[in-house]
Amino acid sequence: MGREYYDRYKNFKVDGGYKPLPYIKIVPKSTDKTVVYKTETSRLDKFSQNYYDNPLYGWLIMLANPQYGGVEENIPNNEIIRIPFPLNDSLQQYITEVDKYRTLYGE
Repeated sequence: MGREYYDRYKNFKVDGGYKPLPYIKIVPKSTDKTVVYKTETSRLDKFSQNYYDNPLYGWLIMLANPQYGGVEENIPNNEIIRIPFPLNDSLQQYITEVDKYRTLYGE
């Protein structure tokens, strides 16, 4: 699942558009990694590439760090951020939570 991109929007496509994506919490795991975010040099796509061998999972890292409101520019310099790890377990966690959301609130 890591090298293949998981399309998180696929379950929310409706009539050529998209329904709003729900907030999904990525619960911490003992296997998660932490990194120090440097505003001058850090980027979530680089962290994603480094930890997942795929640059497209910055959104998953943001879900694991909800205190920044989903906006990378809100991450302060020298802040420790959590990288959900390993990728496949973290994606499965996301998929399970999306399925729960869809069960509760419908398609």
